[in-house]
Amino acid sequence: MSSARNSDSDTQQTLAPPVLKHTLHQEQSSVLSLATHRDWIFSGSQGQDIYVWDRKSFVLKTSLRGHTEGVLALELAPAKNWLFSSSGDRTVRIWSTVDLAPLYVINPYLEAEAGDLFSLAYSPVLDTLYIGCQNTSLQWINLSKPDVKSGSQTPPSGSLTPKWHRFFDSFPQAERKPPGEDSPNLTKTLLSLRRDSRPSVITRTTATLQITAQNTIDSAHFGYMYCMALTPSPLEVSDDEAREDGAIELVTGSGDETVKVWSCSEKGVTWVHTFSGCDGGVLSLVARNGTIYAGCQGGHVKVYDLDTRTLVRTIMMPDNSDILSLSMIDTDLYTSSASGWVRRWSAHCDCTSSWQAHEGIILSSVITHDESRSDGFILATGANDNAIRLWEIERSSVRPNVLTHLYVDDTLVRGLHDFVQFPSVSSLPENREDCRQAAIWLRKFLTQLGAEASLVPTQDGLNPLVLATFRGSEGKRKKSRILFYGHYDVIPAPKEGWDSDPFDAVGTNGYIYGRGVTDNKGPILAAACAASNLLRQRKLDLDLVMLIEGEEEAGSMGFAEAVKANKELIGTIDVVFISNSYWIGETTPCITYGLRGVVQANVEIRSHRPDLHSGVEGGAIQEPMLDMIRLLGTLSDSDKIRVPEFYDNVRPMQNEERELYELLSKVTQRPAASLASKWREPALSVHNISVSGPGNATVIPSSVKAQVSLRLVPDQNIEVVSQHLVDYMHQSFSKLNSCHTLDVSIERTADWWLGNLKSCWFKALEQAVLDEWGVRPLRIREGGSIPSIPFLEKELNCGALHLPMGQSSDQAHLPNERISLANLKKGKSVMERFLVAVSQFQD
Repeated sequence: MSSARNSDSDTQQTLAPPVLKHTLHQEQSSVLSLATHRDWIFSGSQGQDIYVWDRKSFVLKTSLRGHTEGVLALELAPAKNWLFSSSGDRTVRIWSTVDLAPLYVINPYLEAEAGDLFSLAYSPVLDTLYIGCQNTSLQWINLSKPDVKSGSQTPPSGSLTPKWHRFFDSFPQAERKPPGEDSPNLTKTLLSLRRDSRPSVITRTTATLQITAQNTIDSAHFGYMYCMALTPSPLEVSDDEAREDGAIELVTGSGDETVKVWSCSEKGVTWVHTFSGCDGGVLSLVARNGTIYAGCQGGHVKVYDLDTRTLVRTIMMPDNSDILSLSMIDTDLYTSSASGWVRRWSAHCDCTSSWQAHEGIILSSVITHDESRSDGFILATGANDNAIRLWEIERSSVRPNVLTHLYVDDTLVRGLHDFVQFPSVSSLPENREDCRQAAIWLRKFLTQLGAEASLVPTQDGLNPLVLATFRGSEGKRKKSRILFYGHYDVIPAPKEGWDSDPFDAVGTNGYIYGRGVTDNKGPILAAACAASNLLRQRKLDLDLVMLIEGEEEAGSMGFAEAVKANKELIGTIDVVFISNSYWIGETTPCITYGLRGVVQANVEIRSHRPDLHSGVEGGAIQEPMLDMIRLLGTLSDSDKIRVPEFYDNVRPMQNEERELYELLSKVTQRPAASLASKWREPALSVHNISVSGPGNATVIPSSVKAQVSLRLVPDQNIEVVSQHLVDYMHQSFSKLNSCHTLDVSIERTADWWLGNLKSCWFKALEQAVLDEWGVRPLRIREGGSIPSIPFLEKELNCGALHLPMGQSSDQAHLPNERISLANLKKGKSVMERFLVAVSQFQD
């Protein structure tokens, strides 16, 4: 065995190139297509035949003969023990993978006019074969009850005529002429094969099947249909799971620079969506985990999200060579190029390995299990150097985003274990794909729980929303509709300080540890499992809409715009429900009914001079740092914020609220005044000061920046306070008679929120907690802000409820984040009780 050569130009790679296990040589014939069976490796040649190689001995077993031109595509139907082959001779043939004998010939609609049959895709669920044709038509045939034409057809025989193939031996697009002796990047393939020198050839009389006009879409593309793929891929899910998952979609790629998505059913094929702007013909496709990878001319791969119908990434090849084949295992993508190079790409679209696999153009590739290694796999590549090379590859350590079943023993806990494994850190660009995969996983999970779920795009480059609806039973009166809001993104989790891997949910002493278990993945799944359990018992008599965002920890960018754009899809909502905070202690359940708002401002003072040396200029000039200190000092005195009119609209404390603080003081052993100052009184904070230059003790910085925030309470107006803050700082700065420049900008705002303790919704939630825990919950407020609550209240014109599931020691945003297993399960039960109770509310 020898290892592959590595490219010095690919500097990103982190893995060694794979070991070359074996090489198979065809007789002077390009390898146009590949398929692997448990016993055989099938290779479609440019010289009409399909070579059959023994998987164990790598010896050429036989040749399947019947086509009269090159074999452009191969596809397997394992359950039927069938091999499909399509050719430039305008036919598709079906072969037995048991005795390697021919079974059927499929003639396309309009036969000769269909042209070369470039691509095949077989759906075992629908028992249907889809064919992409040179004449731009999409055709299909159902094989459960094939319509066999009368008569028979014997595979023709005769001499082979050397010819150039219009696609696989194509010439550079700029030349617009057939390849000649001087074609620099393409290797000629001469077909000088002699039949009498080959192993035995299987032949047998075959029946003929005819595709009808009803199973044809003319002009499905405006160019040759080079490639196609099914989603969900038959490699991802079983037939039964595919049926449960819903519609099967066919993805097609064409020389017209588009990728099209088609909905497939027993009734036929319907166009769904077109992805445009591939900047070159689409030559190869693979679809996995709700993602389409399209290999194009010019050496780039377009990565599309099927749910949101958006382009999420473009992968560029260093050599800009056409990508004629794609293969995928788990989250690893293998690109095979016309340059002869193969590259392996991670789930984050980083090139982790690259090597020159062939001296010619790689035309085909396929991944299969390596029978000689328990956990090993083989990447088979075929090229126009007449060689098939088998490379030993390993599975990625990244868990594939595939749900195979729901966990009967404990859906909630096992689901949370899977959910946490996605490092969905929204603030880090390197985790962008992890966030998207977490959203795809959640959408699948909610679907399997019984919801109608989809992904909703936000802004370009931002993570999608997950929108799901658990629809309750229809009754005589109008159903209530509750919206549960949460977020699947998390903050970073450096491993320092953790006792276990932060992205591996670990159970210890009654707690589950892992980033996001309490903030906010655990509560999301608890709510979903509660609705699913009621749905299964036919006790869900309302609609629960789940709206889960992926940018909450990064400022909820794009969230408001997406909600406004999809209000019709969300529908009318009666109350918003959130579970994204914690108890005030460890043992007594709580309900949060208030949050402070926030205004965050950036302040910068700049000098017209560069950074200076304090030993040279100190004392002779005004310094921006001293101006900043004086300016910040004007914002407050001993205990009051000096922004004009700041306290004018602060809501006074009423006796009922004062009694609540006294009760909480007894329970928590904290002074009531301390609780009130954190929850219901406004506050000013200066978070940091940064300077230009190196920041050492001898430098006078030319610019100084500070971050300031104001915490707001009912009934302060966030816009008015923001403007007063900016105006006041400019007025204070002008009094300093400084020669410097001041800039004040509002970076972020979030409104305050106060729930209605007298509403029927709040009383129902309070009763549900009492019934589950056996103790009346404490009514608490929080000093922090959750911008989405007041926004959703105003946008959806309804009230909101906030049920904390975590304890005060859950360590959210800190190392060893955890959630109590008892709290998680009881939180689910509280949610069930609440949904049953409010479903009885009258209109």
